[in-house]
Amino acid sequence: MAELQEVQITEEKPLLPGQTPEVAKTHSVETPYGSVTFTVYGTPKPKRPAILTYHDVGLNYKSCFQSLFQFGDMQEIIQNFVRVHVDAPGMEEGAPVFPLGYQYPSLDQLADMIPCILQYLNFSTVIGVGVGAGAYVLSRYTLTHPDTVEGLVLINIDPNAKGWMDWAAHKLTGLTSSIPEMILGHLFSQEELSGNSELIQKYRHIITHAPNLENIELYWNSYNNRRDLNLERGGAVTLKCPVMLVVGDQAPHEDAVVECNSKLDPTQTSFLKMADSGGQPQLTQPGKLTEAFKYFLQGMGYMASSCMTRLSRSRTASLTSAASIDGNRSRSRTLSQSSESGTLPSGPPGHTMEVSC
Repeated sequence: MAELQEVQITEEKPLLPGQTPEVAKTHSVETPYGSVTFTVYGTPKPKRPAILTYHDVGLNYKSCFQSLFQFGDMQEIIQNFVRVHVDAPGMEEGAPVFPLGYQYPSLDQLADMIPCILQYLNFSTVIGVGVGAGAYVLSRYTLTHPDTVEGLVLINIDPNAKGWMDWAAHKLTGLTSSIPEMILGHLFSQEELSGNSELIQKYRHIITHAPNLENIELYWNSYNNRRDLNLERGGAVTLKCPVMLVVGDQAPHEDAVVECNSKLDPTQTSFLKMADSGGQPQLTQPGKLTEAFKYFLQGMGYMASSCMTRLSRSRTASLTSAASIDGNRSRSRTLSQSSESGTLPSGPPGHTMEVSC
């Protein structure tokens, strides 16, 4: 960590009444696996962890998380926590293209960069928010540094290494599809891609015309070469902190997230399956995800006096006890939300939320 760079910028975005612009400080830190860039918003709060985010392939922290953290109801959260947005190497805005033959870090090595970030910032604990490849990186980091992670929000996580069938399908797809199209198929559902909405057009343009597309391909290759996390419910390898798993219905990674849920401690895990959210719920349904995040933080003992937003005021919640697939597993709760008026109750981790609009 001998070489440090710091740039101070002011984030341009619509402000709420009485709200002042956030000052973002961007840092670059040298690690054993190369330089990593991260951007810090806010100031550390006493006795509170930082929120640390990690983005998916084809995106950077802005294109992955800006819609979520600029959402109006999210302001109550960001006023209470300092945020650290990590860009994977070569994914930050203005990043130069890596030279030919550059050995990009594995996802395990990306996880091993995080201690350098926390040491530089002098942060002791975090709440991780990751999407796709970023969710895997944060999970890998948590397995090796459990005492530094108070909670995880994992969107579209696939904890498994690619099997032979997956590799064959990937190779065949590579013969007929470009790298941008394969990454878009990773980020969004086929229904979304066929619909070609403004959101899809926007992200297709971002990825196809990215000046660092060669770097993106390296991150993509590292993701496809990931190792199995080997999670096991009740075993030695598991996530011991509270976890909220999030996936959209019919999203590309729905089955993988369901499988991940079956491997985690049900008393520590919440599973949020979001209807009408597609492959990137943080982009398409920031309001519903913000609401769920608030409940997650409350379950961890933070923001006890938080005012719940439209989700709790406009939906009726019904609780249905459901038997577990595994006879030895504790019973789980499925929370189904309708569009009628009502109150959304909070509860302990270990339940599934099916969210519909």
